[in-house]
Amino acid sequence: MNYIVLDLEATCWENDRTKQNEIIEIGAVKINDKLEIVDEFQTFIKPILNPWLSDFCKQLTSITQDDVNQAEYFPQAIQQFQDWIGKEDYILCSWGFYDKSQLTKDCELHTISTKWLANHISIKHQHGKLIGKERGVGMARALDMLKLPLDGTHHRGIDDARNIAKIFVKTFDQLEF
Repeated sequence: MNYIVLDLEATCWENDRTKQNEIIEIGAVKINDKLEIVDEFQTFIKPILNPWLSDFCKQLTSITQDDVNQAEYFPQAIQQFQDWIGKEDYILCSWGFYDKSQLTKDCELHTISTKWLANHISIKHQHGKLIGKERGVGMARALDMLKLPLDGTHHRGIDDARNIAKIFVKTFDQLEF
């Protein structure tokens, strides 16, 4: 069994929820059943609905227009991600349910099956149960509560995946699957 700790970044706009978000980065860490990090995955994705990143999005994520312009489109990127996940049994793990929801939307946009998303847990909500806050707290706050450093750049998929993986490993014995 592998645990795929993932974090997505998506197109976004300040004070504008009328546009449909699209994934622009997938960051993931693969953890084996011995709780060892065995691999990492990172890719940028070229959005099609709104191909130009807003200034807000670029500032929030530190992802540049060149990063997405030079990237693969979603169908190719998600195939690479699924190939990286591999054939072993796995559980997808993310900080909240947003990542699964956004993956579902983008798969549906490109008519790609979502069956591979079936096994998923929200580490945010699991951690929230542990601390008595049903809705959980932000990732940075959870790291602080667990006395773990926030490494890398917050709101970058691969860095957030690495940080979520630290929370996952530290709290693994208390998680419910």
